[in-house]
Amino acid sequence: MPPEQNALGGDLEPCSEDPTTGYLRDGCCRDVDGDPGRHELCAVMTEEFLQYSKAQGNDLITPRPEFEFPGLEPGDHWCLCIDRWVEAKEADVAPPVVLEATNESVLDTVLFSTLLEHEYEE
Repeated sequence: MPPEQNALGGDLEPCSEDPTTGYLRDGCCRDVDGDPGRHELCAVMTEEFLQYSKAQGNDLITPRPEFEFPGLEPGDHWCLCIDRWVEAKEADVAPPVVLEATNESVLDTVLFSTLLEHEYEE
């Protein structure tokens, strides 16, 4: 099985291992059958996005040890659900995207030019 590709056409790079992200909690934003949320987009958390997500009913800030979830802080990298990122973009609070760690499968929902406009720059 060939390695998964990123939005730039290269091998998919890890998004984060601290905190460990991804639907499979292996650090990568993989395209996984059975993942209804499609956690395929690697984003860098911002305070603005975290507050927006919490207001939408998805609290990514509060630690949930029972799910081995440490809670996120601004600057953390995390595999987001594509639809949540699109909603945040429409609300002008989309967090920056790490293209090397974003799965190419995202391109069936989000234009590459849109991802480029939101590309994370260290």
